[in-house]
Amino acid sequence: MLTYTYMKKIILFFVLAGIVFGGWYVYTHIASPETVMSVSDPLNATYVIAGESFTLVDGLAEKEIAPGSASKKVVRYFGNELYKDLNDDGREDVVFLLTQETGGSGVFFYAVAALNMETGYVGSEGIFLGDRIAPQTTEPGTGKIVIINYADRAPGEAFAVQPSYAKSLYILLDPNTMQFGEVVQQFEGEADPSRMTLDMNVWTWIKTVYNNDTELVPRNPEAFTISFANGEFSATTDCNAMIGQYKVEGDTITFGDIASTKKFCEESQEQEFASMLRDTGSFFFTSKGELIFNLVFDGGSVLFR
Repeated sequence: MLTYTYMKKIILFFVLAGIVFGGWYVYTHIASPETVMSVSDPLNATYVIAGESFTLVDGLAEKEIAPGSASKKVVRYFGNELYKDLNDDGREDVVFLLTQETGGSGVFFYAVAALNMETGYVGSEGIFLGDRIAPQTTEPGTGKIVIINYADRAPGEAFAVQPSYAKSLYILLDPNTMQFGEVVQQFEGEADPSRMTLDMNVWTWIKTVYNNDTELVPRNPEAFTISFANGEFSATTDCNAMIGQYKVEGDTITFGDIASTKKFCEESQEQEFASMLRDTGSFFFTSKGELIFNLVFDGGSVLFR
């Protein structure tokens, strides 16, 4: 009898041990929220948008903004895919755009990546592009860089205005943190002048260098800007705003009559700025991402950035 009771205790011990071990394995390997979920389709992966995780189902995810609220946060697949190996494992990963709506009028665009791992796709954290922008293309850059091209509005423009200013965001994924970082295009050799256009940016006047070795620098560095769109330009100065038309043939540019507001500002440099525009004969871009106006009669050059 003692032997039988002893055997029952041993059997019971192993049964209980098996249950405990099985529960631990399920919790740590399956049910743990820390486990990285991977899937066979990027449109069913989990992505982090504005600090919050969203698991897509056929490219769509919804969450209540607050418990019991009728308003929802909606994350939706937009498109513009680019297939590229982002982590040097020999498999093509994918970068594409998602939108997020939070109950208001905003439509916020994010770029995300899905790494093609051995066990399936793993989603990244999204990098914010803008509100109600107009996406254009997603292109491969040097190495593992990805270039997101889109149109946005000029600073201060209302959202009722259609996006018309071309922008390009150069991004690079860190496979360890699954976060994108922006690659700033400020150094020689990083910008491609052949891809640059007048209407891609709101250009800020930095300085003018004349051929007699004198320089003219704006006293208010952020006041003087110029932007281009559909044959028309608009400019800001340290006093009045300016508008007018321009004509481009190859690398030559001609500014027409310049209209401006009529406010008087003492010690303003707007007349010098307007004269430089009238005296501009040609332009080019640099690999530093700069715009250069060449003044006629070999008068000098105007630097914008």
